[in-house]
Order: sequence, then structure tokens, then C-alpha cells
Amino acid sequence: MNLALIDNIRLEANAKLIPSNKSILGQFMTPSPIAEFMANLLTNDNEVELMDCGAGIGTLTIAAAKKLKNINTIEQWEIDPIMREYLAGNTKSLGIPFKIRHEDFIEDAVKNILNGTGTRFTHAILNPPYKKINSNSNHRKLLRTVGIETVNLYTAFLALTILLMKDGGQIVAIIPRSFCNGTYYKPFREFMMKHCAIEHIHLFKSRVSTFKDDDVLQENIIIKLVKGRTVSKVEVSSSDDNKFTNLKQYDFEPSNILSQNDPEKFIRIPTSDVHLEFGESKLFEHTLGDLGLQVSTGPVVDFRSRQFLLREPADNSVPIPYPHHFVDGLIEYPKTHKKYPNAMVYDDSISKQFWPSGYYVLIKRFSSKEERRRVVAFFVEPDSFKSNLIAFENGWNVLHIAKNGLEKFIASGLTCFLNSTEVDNYFRVFSGHTQVNATDLRNMNFPSLTTLAEIGKQFIPSMTQSEIDVIVESYK
Repeated sequence: MNLALIDNIRLEANAKLIPSNKSILGQFMTPSPIAEFMANLLTNDNEVELMDCGAGIGTLTIAAAKKLKNINTIEQWEIDPIMREYLAGNTKSLGIPFKIRHEDFIEDAVKNILNGTGTRFTHAILNPPYKKINSNSNHRKLLRTVGIETVNLYTAFLALTILLMKDGGQIVAIIPRSFCNGTYYKPFREFMMKHCAIEHIHLFKSRVSTFKDDDVLQENIIIKLVKGRTVSKVEVSSSDDNKFTNLKQYDFEPSNILSQNDPEKFIRIPTSDVHLEFGESKLFEHTLGDLGLQVSTGPVVDFRSRQFLLREPADNSVPIPYPHHFVDGLIEYPKTHKKYPNAMVYDDSISKQFWPSGYYVLIKRFSSKEERRRVVAFFVEPDSFKSNLIAFENGWNVLHIAKNGLEKFIASGLTCFLNSTEVDNYFRVFSGHTQVNATDLRNMNFPSLTTLAEIGKQFIPSMTQSEIDVIVESYK
């Protein structure tokens, strides 16, 4: 069966799926060009035991079977009856012994791992479901019994696959990039790197093309892991879309992907040799901790403080800035908005949420899809909101010193630096989503205080992108 035919079957099966079940089960079937690329990452010299969990209609299995030789057996897990009907026929056409398991993969895999039963595999190819796991769910409890702590089905499936592999086993998976950074996925990153080495990563430059038939807006990567081995290089490839247009590939030292000195174990994905220069640039030498600076998420959660919110400032109120108050870098306050307030009532019960006015840098935690940069920062001065106190809402990351303002030119220098194209390129190496967490900022490197002050003396909040870039790039 050729992959063009299997792609037609995929679209036919997709149309039959119950939309609510697709969301519940995280069902997004793999297009054939992606399946073929993934299969071509697999190699073998010896006999093969192949697994595919969340197998769908068998697109990945068929692609792998066309690439690998001497396949003894294929085991697949699929719980959707519509999918299984197609899966059985498609896999049978390969003429290779196979078994389709109807059981929940997490329950079945945990049972086999704990009891030492079932097959141990040499190869795995998978597109696992993407769905959050509740902390008190049965799945979460089962995963903990085999030493897995994770927050999403896709990392759960990948972790269990790792435990089901023989030493030297190869795993190729297409998964969201979100596990590469962030606090919630740190236990999974530690687990993965304890058991495996990364041999290949493929990055899709378009966020929408990978599963465009399902309208999925998610940055995905293809990753190849080898269990119980070390590697001398990591291949990183990239393409413009899911048809692998403008395919490029570079080789990197493993330490360029995962730094042993990084306590957060972020996985970085450089896509050119230029990205390696970040480590040699004076712009990226110090952490915020080195500089004596701190970053915190704004303490005010507005929907929990509705009784204190004011549409307009009043006597005894505290200003609360939102993104709409910043226009081309300049502050317009007060400013009416249909959704957001301008101020909060001062009350002793919430006084600890108010900080003294000063020079601060505000960084949006959530950037809209229209914004070109991932990191968007704003400069706040002591008299910006004409108040002795200020309230920072939870949608901001705030740069400060012990909940007080920074030195003026340090704050303006940080704002200029963070809004530069250099930082945008740097941030994209380790972050694949538009959310910017305080942990991300703590894990970033910055210029020295001296350099930041020099940048700050030249910065004007209303500067254009090109004017900002000229200043920042002069300090590379």
C-alpha cells in the first residue's frame, strides 16, 4: 500500500470521527509526507520488533515497514473502533505478523513494565495524543508507579515507550515542542535524558502546516531518541512546512542542545551555525541572578479581585497597567477599555500586592499571534502613572529588585535589549510557544550591567524596531 493511498484513507477516516472524541482522545492523524520523513530516520541491521502506540489508521506503521527490514512483529495500540477498522486492514496488507491492542496504552504499558511482561521493542514510531492529564487522575497515578511524572498524554506515551524499548532501541515521534522548556515538563526532560540520547530533531517553521487538516495551531517537532546510548552529534533539520519545502540540516554538539550546566534542562533547537554565536556574544553573558535582578509574575489576579477593580482612577486608588495602556512604547493613562480596568481600590487586605512606583520592565506573558516578536517588553518610570504605588497584574512578568524598581538606565537598557531581534532569535532557540514564563527569563542570558546602562542611555521607548536593533547589535 503506497502512502498516497493511505493519505486518502486518513482523510476518509478523519471525516468519520466524532469531533468531541477527537478532542477527548487528542486524535490528530499524521499526513503521509511526515510519516515518510519520520520513517527514514529509523535504521536497522538486525531483526525488528516495532511498536506504534496511538496508531490511528496505521500511517506511521506502514511508513516504518517500508523502510525497515527483517520485521519480526508489529504491535499497535488503538482504542477508537473507527480507527481500528482501518488499522487492521492497512496493517494486514503489509504481510507481517501484527497485533492490535484495544487496551488503554497507559494502563497496558504500566502493567507490562511492573510485571516484566509483554514485548520489549527495538523500534518505535509514534504520534501520541495531545491532552493534559489531571493531577489526580488514574493515568497520573499509574504513571507515578513506574517513575513518570508528567502533565500531558504525549509525554506520558513517549516516556512509557522509552521504558518498553530494548537497550539501543530507536524511537521517532512527532510531538509538540512545549516540553522543551518550562517548569511543568522538567521532570519529563530529566527522565528522557536519563534514559536516552537525542539523535535528531526536526523543526517546522510554520505553526499551522503540520496538522492543517485538523486546524491545529501548535508548534510540533519530530524527535529521534536512542535508548541507553550516547551520541557524538545531534542532527537538527528544519523545513518551511509539512511537505519539507526548503529542507535544511545542521550538525551540533550535544552540549549545544542540552547544556549540562542548565539546572532547568531546557532543550535548545538551533537551526543554523549563527545561533551558536549567542554563547560567544557579549549580549548573552550573565543571568538575571548574576546581575542581582529578579523576575516575578505580577501578583494581582484580576478575576479574583473584582470587588477592588475600578473602571476609572479615584481617590485612594492604585493604577493597574494593561497592554492597552502602552501605544508604540509610550504610556496612555488612564485609558478606557471595554474589558480592563484602570485602577484598584487601595485596601489593607491586599496591600502586599501593591509595589512602590519606580523604574520597572514589564514583559507580556502572553503574546498575540499577530505580534512578530516572542518577547514584548515595556518601560515604566516612577511618574508614568502618577502614583506612589502600582499594581502589576498576573499577565505581566516584572523585572525588579526585591519588589522595588531598578536603576533608570538599567531598566531602559533591559527594555531595549528584550525588544531586539537578537533576543527574539535567541529566545526561539529554546522556546516554541508564544507564552513567556518567568522561568524562561531566569534561564536567559543578558549583557552586563555596564552594557545595559550604555544601551539604556540611547533608548527611547517610541523607537522603531530597526532603531532598537542598531543599538543592540553594536554591542555584539
